[in-house]
Amino acid sequence: MTAVRVAVIGLGMIGGSVARRLAPDHDVRGWDADPGTRLAAERAGLQVTDDLAGVEIAVVATPLEAMPTVLSELSTRDGPLVTDVGSVKVPVLAAARAAGLAGRYVGGHPMAGVERSGFAASDPELLAGAVWVLTLEEDTDLAAWLTVAGLVTAAGGRVLPTTAARHDEAQARISGLPHLLASALAVAGGTGGPLAGALAAGSFRDGTRVAGTRPELIAALCEGNRVALARVLDETLAELTRASDALAGGGTVLPLAAAGHAARRAWVEAAPAVGVTLDCDTPSLRDDLLALGAAGGTLDAVTSRQLHARRPDVSGGAAMGTLRP
Repeated sequence: MTAVRVAVIGLGMIGGSVARRLAPDHDVRGWDADPGTRLAAERAGLQVTDDLAGVEIAVVATPLEAMPTVLSELSTRDGPLVTDVGSVKVPVLAAARAAGLAGRYVGGHPMAGVERSGFAASDPELLAGAVWVLTLEEDTDLAAWLTVAGLVTAAGGRVLPTTAARHDEAQARISGLPHLLASALAVAGGTGGPLAGALAAGSFRDGTRVAGTRPELIAALCEGNRVALARVLDETLAELTRASDALAGGGTVLPLAAAGHAARRAWVEAAPAVGVTLDCDTPSLRDDLLALGAAGGTLDAVTSRQLHARRPDVSGGAAMGTLRP
């Protein structure tokens, strides 16, 4: 991809990582509301400025609660495509539409991170090979989507196309719920006092890792996706209640353990990926991209005429009529 001028608004762990990842190949301008963060970013070699003149792509990496304000401010500027890195997509999409940005907004979520926060936790290598969701709605401009996809894939990301609603449903299961369970597990261990702490080892450490995330970030992650997460939490609580009833009644928790074992193996031992190609000029490109994402596939490279992708090689998957091996 040819060099473009990119603004990264918000230089925390993810925003800082994005800015640092893109800076070697693009004219990157960072901004953050915190003076200390701006100074740290400048010391790391980033250009930090309030001037967004000539920006072609704006990446909004602020906390979720600040995004509507930032999107509204960007709507008064002429021209830049707007994407974001928010962990939930339906509320941000609504804010972008309310700001009049629907035609030049592409929702994004790089699936990478650590339990630490702030610019000091940023790392350009954090995004190397990461799956990066880009949402594709009926009112998304396909050319704008492909431009952002080209930026991401050229930086080493793997673009997964999906809708905001489908992303948030999946995010509730693989991000929001794990944060809540990790927090509950940490509380349970802590309630056990010094003895439990002395006995805690690998399973407790691994299970509670993301509980080390700043509490306000966990709350924002969960509350921004409250509808989907509440539904998934209810499903999980029902599973745990059945296990509790089995223990209290002299039964077995084997069904839950077996289902969990099978689900874990299915994830770890996913089918090998096969390469596929999509033609940019096919009339069904939007549907083909969504089918690719639904099958767990990702884009690895974007050219002016073709998109190079890979997806799990499983029979009976989503139909993608114009994808060619």
